[in-house]
Amino acid sequence: MKRGLGERKMDTKEILKKVRKIEIKTRRLSDHIFSGEYHSSFKGRGMTFSEVRQYQYGDDVRAIDWNVTARYNEPYVKVFEEERELTMMLMVDISGSELFGTTQQFKRDTITEIAATLAFSAIQNNDKVGLLLFSDEIELFIPPKKGKSHVLRIIRELIEFHPKSSKTSINGALKFLSQVMKKKAIVFVLSDFMDTHYEHTLKIVGRKHDVTGIRVYDKHDVSIPNLGMVSMLDAETGKTMLVNTASKSVRNGYTEHYLKSVDYFEKSFSHSGAGTISSRIDESYVKKLLGYFKRKGAR
Repeated sequence: MKRGLGERKMDTKEILKKVRKIEIKTRRLSDHIFSGEYHSSFKGRGMTFSEVRQYQYGDDVRAIDWNVTARYNEPYVKVFEEERELTMMLMVDISGSELFGTTQQFKRDTITEIAATLAFSAIQNNDKVGLLLFSDEIELFIPPKKGKSHVLRIIRELIEFHPKSSKTSINGALKFLSQVMKKKAIVFVLSDFMDTHYEHTLKIVGRKHDVTGIRVYDKHDVSIPNLGMVSMLDAETGKTMLVNTASKSVRNGYTEHYLKSVDYFEKSFSHSGAGTISSRIDESYVKKLLGYFKRKGAR
């Protein structure tokens, strides 16, 4: 069951103050930690064909151009040049369940910080960044652009945007992305991934784009404590129901439902050749991101 809290309304002054706070925190991270790791992780992912030349010892056999090799009866390889700029797309789930958290902040707050850190890391490398906010519909699409002012606009939207729907469709968001992004992009999908039925579309998107799923979750997404009879709000349907948390079968059913969504997330991304990061909101997402970038850059 997905739970949540109501919308938070902020005036312009409060929004700008929060944007500035997030900018200071995440820009420091991207400047000193992530920009180099980000670049080394994704460099060479966007390549354009340059020429063919004769095979030399040590060349990657996967680069052999078999047509030219057959024509000249000796091995030739394709030479590629790294594209100077990359394009990052941030796909952010802003459904009702993201407005849930039992520690200092909501899942959406953590997602905003991670997205801002990634965006600043991209512009440090002179790359473009775009934003797609989704629920079970496309709430907002900002095409990729460069520059600090563009990133600050993205952060503002992440903080203050109020979705029309509280439900989730990762499949619908991925379909939209494949329609609007014709050029290869680095795609980060940020969500709690309490959704299914998106593996097929993810495979299609993964063939063209470099995709990473960042799963942000709360400790009480995993299990529900014994609190007796409690009233719970399903943030995605808006319905309130009385739940007997003293019942072991109810608690086990809750955990089982959660674990199924995690298993689906991990298997779907693995089968699609995409990367995954999972971070609880009371953990350091910095360590999780840095470890992921380092592993990716070492491949």
